[in-house]
Amino acid sequence: MSDYFFSNIEADATNRHILAGIREYSNRHKQQAYVLTAPLTDSKYQYGYSKGFIYLSSKMRITFFTSEGLDSADFNDYVDDVIEDVYSISDTYDYKKVLGRPRDWRETLTISCAYDEDTNIKLLLDDLRLEDKNLQRRLDLLISLFIGSINKVTEKMVDEPANLLEVVKNKIQLFDGDQTRFIYDQKRIRSKRISIQGLSGTGKTELLLHKLKDLYTKEEGARICFTCHNVILADSIRKRIPEFFDFMRVQQQIQWQSRLWCVHAWGKHGDINSGTYRYICAFYGIPFYNFSEKSFDQACDDAYARIKNIPLGDFHPAFTYMFIDESQDFSESFFRLCELVTEKNLFIAGDIFQNIFEDHKAQTIHPNYLLNKCYRTDPKTLMFAHALGMGLFEKKKLWWIQKEEWEKCGYKIKAHDGKYELTREPIRRFEDIDYGDFPSLKIYSPRDLATSTVKLIENIQKEYSTLIPDDIGIILLDEAKYIYSLAEELRDLITDKFGWKVNLAYDSKQRVQETLLISNRNNVKGLEFPFAICITRGISSSYSYRNTAYTMLTRSFLRSYLLVQQRDNNGLTQEILDGAKEIMTNHNMVITVPSEAEQMEILTRFDIEKQPLSLRERASNIMLNLKVNDKTREKIFEMLKQADSDDDYTDEDSGALEQLISSYVLMFG
Repeated sequence: MSDYFFSNIEADATNRHILAGIREYSNRHKQQAYVLTAPLTDSKYQYGYSKGFIYLSSKMRITFFTSEGLDSADFNDYVDDVIEDVYSISDTYDYKKVLGRPRDWRETLTISCAYDEDTNIKLLLDDLRLEDKNLQRRLDLLISLFIGSINKVTEKMVDEPANLLEVVKNKIQLFDGDQTRFIYDQKRIRSKRISIQGLSGTGKTELLLHKLKDLYTKEEGARICFTCHNVILADSIRKRIPEFFDFMRVQQQIQWQSRLWCVHAWGKHGDINSGTYRYICAFYGIPFYNFSEKSFDQACDDAYARIKNIPLGDFHPAFTYMFIDESQDFSESFFRLCELVTEKNLFIAGDIFQNIFEDHKAQTIHPNYLLNKCYRTDPKTLMFAHALGMGLFEKKKLWWIQKEEWEKCGYKIKAHDGKYELTREPIRRFEDIDYGDFPSLKIYSPRDLATSTVKLIENIQKEYSTLIPDDIGIILLDEAKYIYSLAEELRDLITDKFGWKVNLAYDSKQRVQETLLISNRNNVKGLEFPFAICITRGISSSYSYRNTAYTMLTRSFLRSYLLVQQRDNNGLTQEILDGAKEIMTNHNMVITVPSEAEQMEILTRFDIEKQPLSLRERASNIMLNLKVNDKTREKIFEMLKQADSDDDYTDEDSGALEQLISSYVLMFG
């Protein structure tokens, strides 16, 4: 089924002709279309009318189709009932203050049409188009009520935007076909494990939250666990769930640790609700292992084997449903364990770009839902982020994927003369701007990073008069300790220059309203900004750095800036600059296809890089370099064991771990 067409009705002899016509029209115009019998927002909206349906598409009047005549009493009752219910939904989500009552929009934004097998679908749909931009914005708000893609409504969403920043910030977001299917249409998926894969910015976490809300409210006795690898991300989502439930007008109270858990994957020995694995061990009465005793893979395998041996009559599932976010951070052992202890469905969401390039695993990625349209970041910025991340502009590339995998990631490919010409389609967020002239990425190479960043913010403020501190995120890509002194210098300069509050996210571990955020790369997951300023002393060729560059450059939904300090061997090559210029100018990137031998080498190297290390393994490597004797090593392991979590010191925070171990070495002589 096309990404541009969603239908929840069965085709039959009466409607097959018009459904095929709508599908063909939406595909040709690359315009999302929805064919519904009732609003999807709540399952309580059901009607007995079977001879008609509702057609929804942006910039097209909402159309009630019927195979009967327009004078049918049943059809007119159906239309009246739907409009009455949509108004009720509008009132629930505070849309009424912007849309008004049905009398304010029914005649201008809706229409009724009769059809038969001779109906010319193209001409009919062409006549439904709305040209007035104010009406278009109100129409999109109505469509969002039908499909449950609820937006935070303000007057700015329907008024003429003051500038480009306001256009993009207040764009009304609508689920696409794949997103809608994930939330509302899983009847045809019989597997227990449901996988959703997508690029950075495709809305994976948001969809998980919608599905979580849907299941939590429909099944009162359901026990649901939402988990991810990172402690900070888990804490962020746990804080976000009540806000999301309030926004979606969920009446049920959240029952933490009895019906709903939101925790990171591992956990601590002293708190059975501190992690998914920890809770599973407590639930089944099996041993819990921390990082100093087993790697996470080994711990999950051990738990799986023990639970698998429980007699069938004595086994009870720990959870009804499970949600796993950022699945690329895990290996199969964790998925297998979670699937075993879950009664109904395990929903897994991850970034296909970070997953798909592993040599052997690339052949096993078969997601039920593949999201390849990035709704946050301009396609030109996304292309550059991919190219920089994979080293595509360099003579020796870091990563490579096959043609069909490029296509899975949403690229169109023209192959010629040993080269690939890759392009991406514009996305809905930018459909109302001059896409060709919009520079969504800018690269600078200043001598002084701090003063140049402040000057850059000043220029953004001049360009967009409505700029506020929350609109900017400054992300320090490097791991070196200098980033913390740079962050403090930036904070002081920005406060003095603009009078803004500044949030150092690596200290606060959260996003703070009415502040400008400055962060290292460990505390930005799930965040987005109109403007992302990525700062580095030099572009490293390490896989970890390039993956970070990809994810951080895609934090913006208007423009990303890459500041690479002017110095010898800073990694900002002419090839990278030329590649960026090609993307900004021609909206494509032309790359040389590596030889088969080179491709195999790249894939093998990438596969090795992706293997995760436990905290004990990382600590062992550090102590090996420090030439710590065996007796002292065991003492240090005991000290680290007290932390009881593998997430206190991540791969990205190896400097802090080395510093801690060095202090222990001095302590023990």
